[in-house]
Amino acid sequence: MFIKTSLKAHVSAKVIIPAMILLSSFSVLGNDLELGVYELNRGAFKAAITQFRPLVNEGYAPAQYQMALVYQHGYGVSKDGMKALELFKLAADQHYPDAQFELALIYSEGKLVKTDLKKAFELTHKAANKDLASAQFNLAVMYANGTGVKQDDFKASRWYKTAANLNYALAQYNLALLYSEGKGVEKSIDLSYVWNTVAAWNGYPNAEKSRNMDARELSQRKIEENIETANKIYRKIIEQQENKAKMAEKQRFY
Repeated sequence: MFIKTSLKAHVSAKVIIPAMILLSSFSVLGNDLELGVYELNRGAFKAAITQFRPLVNEGYAPAQYQMALVYQHGYGVSKDGMKALELFKLAADQHYPDAQFELALIYSEGKLVKTDLKKAFELTHKAANKDLASAQFNLAVMYANGTGVKQDDFKASRWYKTAANLNYALAQYNLALLYSEGKGVEKSIDLSYVWNTVAAWNGYPNAEKSRNMDARELSQRKIEENIETANKIYRKIIEQQENKAKMAEKQRFY
């Protein structure tokens, strides 16, 4: 088995507009970020831009990030990588994690700027520390590969575990592979089976096959125990996500 540690593999699969973005009820001159994101998601790009622009002018980081995506992908405007870069930098300078992570990817790819893997690592680390699961996953990849930082399997395993607990399926799958090989963690086919099970429940395509390989080395009793353990972990993860969503909803009204 192998550990999928390609940054590019993550970049190609990343969601352009995060499905779970914690938004405030910030509003300037009748313009609203949530409405703008709604319009963007349904393809009403001009309406989205109308909402974002005044907020960008006010220096609001989440709106700067969304407008950067607009220019990056050409949503209702001509694609403009340099304008996107400028806006990502403005939002990242305000410690907005999604922008920090996006900027890290730009420094990793080296298309709009000179490749700077150390800078990419620093930005990824900052975003990861703000509970952005995609950044936590990429940080684990960087530690696993020694990209912009000294190679460290143990630190890679810790960040995979952190992202896995935020229900990031690919991190769950990679964590299982680490347990199966004993890289950065104590080798455990039981924990490999557990995390492959959780990743499979989240729909990650290779996890089921990997779990079946683990099962060949386990007794039926162990398999049943591991499924119970996976169930407890999965329920706890879902409960934490639901609690975060409730807290975010409450914050919108204060």
